[in-house]
Amino acid sequence: MSLKSITTLLALSAIAAASHTVCAAPAAKPSVAEAERFLADAEARLNKLNIEQARGAWVGENFITDDTEAINSFFAERYLTASGEIALGARRFNGLKLPTDSARKLKLLQLTLMFSDAKDREAYTSKLTSMTGAYGKGKYCPQKADGSAADCLALGDMEKILAESRDPARLKEMWVGWHSQAPAYRQRYTEYVALSNKGAKEMGFADTGAMWRSQYDMPPEAFAAEMERLWQQVKPLYDSLHTYTRHKLRETYGPDVVPATGPIPAHLFGNMWSQTWSNLYPILKPATGASSFDLSKVLADRNTSAKDMTAYAERFYTSLGMQKLPATFWERSLLTKPKDRDVVCHASAWPMDDKDDVRIKMCITPTAENFTTIHHELGHIYYYLGYGKQPYLFRNGANDGFHEAIGDTVALSITPDYLKKVGLMDQAQESNADIGELLQRALSKVAILPFAYSVDKWRWDVYSGKTKPADYDKSWWQLREQYMGMLRPVAMEAAGFDAGAKYHVAADVPYARYFLADMLQFQFHRALCREAGYTGPLHRCSVYGNAAAGAKFQAMLAMGSSKPWPEALKATTGEDKIDGNALLDYFAPLKTWLDEQNRQYAAAGK
Repeated sequence: MSLKSITTLLALSAIAAASHTVCAAPAAKPSVAEAERFLADAEARLNKLNIEQARGAWVGENFITDDTEAINSFFAERYLTASGEIALGARRFNGLKLPTDSARKLKLLQLTLMFSDAKDREAYTSKLTSMTGAYGKGKYCPQKADGSAADCLALGDMEKILAESRDPARLKEMWVGWHSQAPAYRQRYTEYVALSNKGAKEMGFADTGAMWRSQYDMPPEAFAAEMERLWQQVKPLYDSLHTYTRHKLRETYGPDVVPATGPIPAHLFGNMWSQTWSNLYPILKPATGASSFDLSKVLADRNTSAKDMTAYAERFYTSLGMQKLPATFWERSLLTKPKDRDVVCHASAWPMDDKDDVRIKMCITPTAENFTTIHHELGHIYYYLGYGKQPYLFRNGANDGFHEAIGDTVALSITPDYLKKVGLMDQAQESNADIGELLQRALSKVAILPFAYSVDKWRWDVYSGKTKPADYDKSWWQLREQYMGMLRPVAMEAAGFDAGAKYHVAADVPYARYFLADMLQFQFHRALCREAGYTGPLHRCSVYGNAAAGAKFQAMLAMGSSKPWPEALKATTGEDKIDGNALLDYFAPLKTWLDEQNRQYAAAGK
């Protein structure tokens, strides 16, 4: 996840002080020259304040205390104030015929919240930083059988148990233990939603959800329809995976735990949010057609350090013709979890200034999952570096889905061929191992699709008022059942807040970007493989070391958000519409296999 994802949400704010230069309102009719001066002043001011707030946020997430929360909130509020003043001032130039780039900047400036009351602005930033801090500090403290307190477990500890244990009671305990933390900030979230909506309405949006959906170069209702179109396109593949997974879970846990039909208890999927099922692979792997290669074991056996893991990812990008990471990246990034303090371990990438101070904050361990994640996070970093020469307002992804898709596109090239080239895989790949590899990838790339879609569907309803605070959990689980085929492991509680047990809800980071990224990465991958001259099965293609594919990719990165996203998409793929068929093409052999397995289970009456 990118810092821009977080800080973009802080680009909100207050009515201008009439004395401020960019917001002064001369009586004369505005001119093009005046608009250009306004934009230049606005970009300079926002750039400076963004650097300040990035540093405040870095300290706030890496040294979680009440003081650092206050510091983080202080700098976020300064940025809020300025962006609100500028958004208000920008309205004066609406309707003026401006050069294309300037007109786009004017539009981007107004896709924000605005608070006319300084107390609302202060409360908004304070509640956001406190929820993020509360999430980072959350722990489950179980009791021993004798009633004494056991060691408290952080989220990472509980995730490890969910990943490795096959005891359904233990899995349920960890799931409930983590989800019991979020109700502590449920009321803050309710108040935050009201404040956010107030700011959205002051800027002319129906609510915050409508403002989010307006950021995709199309009307809000068109974006919602586009999300549903894409989901329906790929839903048959998810349904096949879900059905197969049910059969294997029933074999593992028995019919008393896993029902033959209907939703499946959410704690059984090896992940705290059931969003990816990669940890179920040992249960789900095919009897034949599964590779015996274990990247996690190789990395652990070699004592691969966090820096080594990052260096592997860097070498992938440089093999495409991209620059080496700046020296400051290695000096200033946080790559391992400190032993002496709480940090937000959720992996994120950070652009700290308008030069080349870019960083990663991630608690890296030598696992296959983290190997993929660090390739993903460096995608954000190379996007930052790619559009670094753009004006401030264009230093962002073409849309937020693009930002998440860049590193994921590269991660699709982590194939056996790539692993052999970088010395991590010595053995010859089994000739029939494709199904196992595709299944492993589908457990993250396909399993996450309905989760990534439904998180924001839930929030759109919360922000619009369709879902009231009393119905937070009811609505959350209705959507999870409808789209994911899952149910809560235990009965809902009256004051529950299961949505808040997900970082992106506590930190108010939109989630549609991950759904879009899942679609885009396969489209990018297909295009880059074509550029590299590859003609075989899409899932076997790796563009590692291909300069032609790298140049094509980097040309899009350099565009940033200077053009509407369909133009950026076309620059790399030749297509101006997101197409789920690339994902379906990639997983076509797996879909055939899953459907055959499901037919066999059905024929056996299981």
